[in-house]
Amino acid sequence: MAAAQKKKRAERVLSFRMRIGLTMILVMLLLLGGRLFHVQGLDPAGHAQAAVSERLRSVPLPAHRGDILDAQNRVLATSVDRYDIVADQQVVDDFVRLDEGTGLREEVPVQTGIAELSEVLEIDAEELTDRIIGESRYSVVTRSLTPAKSQEVLDLNIPGLYAEPVTERSYPSGAVAGSIIGFMGSDGPLEGIEAAQDDALSGSDGERIFEVGGDGVRIPIATFEELPAEDGQDIRLTIDQDLQWFAQESIAKKSNQYNAAWGNATVVDLTDGDILAMADSQTVDPAEPGETEELFRRPLALTQDFEPGSTGKAITFAMALEEGTLNPTDGFTVDNRYEVDGQTISDATRHPTLDMTAAGIFARSYNTGTVMIGGEIPEDVRYDYMKKVGIGEPLDIGLGTEANSVLRPPEEWDARQHLTTQFGQGYTTSVLHNLQTFQALANDGVSVPLNLVDAYIDADGTEHPAQTAPGERVFSEQTSEEMLRMFEGVVDYGTAQDAAVAGYRVGGKTGIAEAAGAGGGFDGHTQSFIGMAPLDDPKYLVAVTVHRPQGYWRDWEVTDTFREIMSYVLSSYDDAPTGAKSEAYDGFEGENQDQPW
Repeated sequence: MAAAQKKKRAERVLSFRMRIGLTMILVMLLLLGGRLFHVQGLDPAGHAQAAVSERLRSVPLPAHRGDILDAQNRVLATSVDRYDIVADQQVVDDFVRLDEGTGLREEVPVQTGIAELSEVLEIDAEELTDRIIGESRYSVVTRSLTPAKSQEVLDLNIPGLYAEPVTERSYPSGAVAGSIIGFMGSDGPLEGIEAAQDDALSGSDGERIFEVGGDGVRIPIATFEELPAEDGQDIRLTIDQDLQWFAQESIAKKSNQYNAAWGNATVVDLTDGDILAMADSQTVDPAEPGETEELFRRPLALTQDFEPGSTGKAITFAMALEEGTLNPTDGFTVDNRYEVDGQTISDATRHPTLDMTAAGIFARSYNTGTVMIGGEIPEDVRYDYMKKVGIGEPLDIGLGTEANSVLRPPEEWDARQHLTTQFGQGYTTSVLHNLQTFQALANDGVSVPLNLVDAYIDADGTEHPAQTAPGERVFSEQTSEEMLRMFEGVVDYGTAQDAAVAGYRVGGKTGIAEAAGAGGGFDGHTQSFIGMAPLDDPKYLVAVTVHRPQGYWRDWEVTDTFREIMSYVLSSYDDAPTGAKSEAYDGFEGENQDQPW
């Protein structure tokens, strides 16, 4: 009896447990069914899309960066195809590939694949393992492989390894115009045209989107979209590559001769403002910018300002001619010292009292005579003329860095500065500012902005000339003609006789000024010459500047470097010598033009 009751109780417990179990199973089936109904009936597209998204891969299609060309379309900077190898670590695994010897499929452990990759890339296998094995969806294995080397990697068929196309900059001419071209860093362009014109050069990247299977291989019939890249524009500069090289060699030789801090030689087509060469005594190789001192990574004609010295006398004489207070043949009695407004002005060397013309004062570069002439012009008028040619204003040639010039207004000049500004002291200019001034003086009195970029060229070859500001008249044609004859006197019988180029009429102006020290005061000099030729039909300006040359100032000479470069320019651009006679004004009153210095 007791046994029967015990059996019934056991059956009831079992029945209860079965009911509970069945209930739980039913609940689970209901939950699964509800979830299945939600997935299949209510949101099938969303879940399908999520699954597709897990399989989608995106590969950038870099735009081809435009070339930088010289004035004759010779390549100064270009892009070459390279590939970065990247890994989707979640896909990397053992894999199967075809054995070329047997024709059979073989299983390859991933470590074997990494060992083979190590031989191809010549990178330690342990280091490669750290880059390839893990959980990252994007890990850079190595960068900048050639197309051939990249294909070797892909031929290993390691799942999860991809080749991303990139471009790398190449500079066929090395350091020629390096500071103008600029250079690239790991995050993009850093200096020069590369940086300043990046928007035009870079274009717009495209994108390729595709689906991959579990083995990391693209599914041929699945999603595939491609947004093509828009290539960047080529940029043609006004720079002449051959002339740039010659100028670099010439100024490096001159700078080394005097152990100077730096030297610069810049050549300009004065009719349209095109900069044909902008050469420094040292220049950066865009492929190895870190090997060059920071000072020389940007053009010195742009970054360095200094007191111009006697080249600044040109604007003083020109404004006097323009204002009608001076004729080139006006006579002056010139001593080597001159007292005015309680200030003593001296010439660089002692000389006897001379009866000179204004042209002679300019040719011999006497401070005393210059102040006699400049003193006839009100200070505010002189200031306005200086501003009109760009002195005291920033100067932009499209390199992303403006050349600086410092000129205080007359109300801030001290008792001596209103005199020294007449002969190139008491204010600063850059090489480009000096050239801009001389360009106006030699170009019929019309100032045309200096420029470096000639044109932008689309991928299909369509050219877009660079926009330049119109010229502005600063001086009359008569003043320009008179200044050219005065410039010629400087070369004929003045301070720049070594600048003469046989067979051509040449003019210009020498300059020397003290260089300001970092702690105040002056502790060096800047020597320069700016000249133009041929004076029959002025076309070219050449400025040669040497900063902080060592030795005795009377031994310094840069006119020989000018002569070298100007001779090269005239020959290269097929300007034949005319043998025309000089039209320089007499330098002295009376018959005797051979006066002591």
